[in-house]
Amino acid sequence: MGILNTTPDSFSDGGRYLDVDAAIARGLKLAGEGADIIDIGGESTRPGAEPVDGATELARVIPVVAGLAARTDVIISIDTMKPAVARAAIAAGARMWNDVTALSFAPDSLTTAADLGCPVVLMHWRAGASDEGVVAEVLDYLAERASAAIAGGMAREHVWLDPGIGFSKTPAQSLAILRALDRIVALGFPVVLGASRKRLISRVDPSSPTAAERLGGSVAVAMAGARAGVATVRVHDVRETRQALLMQEAIHGRG
Repeated sequence: MGILNTTPDSFSDGGRYLDVDAAIARGLKLAGEGADIIDIGGESTRPGAEPVDGATELARVIPVVAGLAARTDVIISIDTMKPAVARAAIAAGARMWNDVTALSFAPDSLTTAADLGCPVVLMHWRAGASDEGVVAEVLDYLAERASAAIAGGMAREHVWLDPGIGFSKTPAQSLAILRALDRIVALGFPVVLGASRKRLISRVDPSSPTAAERLGGSVAVAMAGARAGVATVRVHDVRETRQALLMQEAIHGRG
């Protein structure tokens, strides 16, 4: 899953793809590098980011979704917490919804997901547990949100999960979750793993203070996720990650 941020303030590439033509060109590049999914977001979820109103978010993402859907067969995912944005994006050609709030942002999030009939990624965001208890919290929360989505009318096969690495979690909590990825996979839903260029990597290796310096750590996490059985890894560096995963598979085989 290649990341495409049409935002001015995302932590890694904010502002680079705010222009529609630049964003479409970037999406086509990700597809050419081997992305199976392109995840388009118009609102940054980095710590301290300002919320974006629906009209602004729509203006940022819909032309890009439509432009890419007309030019590539790669699956387009819309990264939004707003049901109205998800509806518009699906109408414009997206085929997946990535919701960092696990369909809890708005009263109509669950019904919208059921109506759209597409895969939806449910992410765990806020960790209130201790470092020792975070894995159980994430497992319980994701299982509860999956059950809520299915009870709300979503097809079970459309439910995907994301443990939310780095989202309101300490480095120790994120590492604990990474060590327990097989337990999250065992819940029985496709799992998305997103740790690309995140600050966690600089906590492990202080010599990488900027996002651009975290490729090695990002690839390492992706490889660990693949070994644990996640369905997809959400990354900025598609070509390099794909190459590493192909080599891992050639050496060790799948799983």
